[in-house]
Amino acid sequence: MFHKEIVGWAIAAHMRTELCLEALKNAVKRHRPAQGLIHHSDGGAQYCSAAYIQELERNGMIRSMSGKGNCFDNACAETFFSTIKSERLHHRTYKDISEARKDIFWYIESFYNRKRSHQALGNLTPAAFLKRYLESQQTVA
Repeated sequence: MFHKEIVGWAIAAHMRTELCLEALKNAVKRHRPAQGLIHHSDGGAQYCSAAYIQELERNGMIRSMSGKGNCFDNACAETFFSTIKSERLHHRTYKDISEARKDIFWYIESFYNRKRSHQALGNLTPAAFLKRYLESQQTVA
């Protein structure tokens, strides 16, 4: 939430626990978060499953969950889904999941994280905001 970068994602034709685990594992593999990271999600069955909780614990993450029926607790995720739908998905028709995966990869990895500025980040991209923050921490240390 700090820099708005999408750090882990996955795509499938279902919403089972394996899909959420794949996204979580992708995020951990790419970013290697420090112990104590707060992992926030909605209260979906996937995020309450034993396998998902075990993966969070294995990676030293603290679980945080939205209140039942309160979409405002997970506003950042809801905002991203609204954004990708309005900016990309509603304007496309995919012939298969492979084509959808390639296009969504481009949108997230090439455009959203690296080229799309955010007013909440001082009109920087998520990648630029994070880079600036990390550089400022080096000068402090």
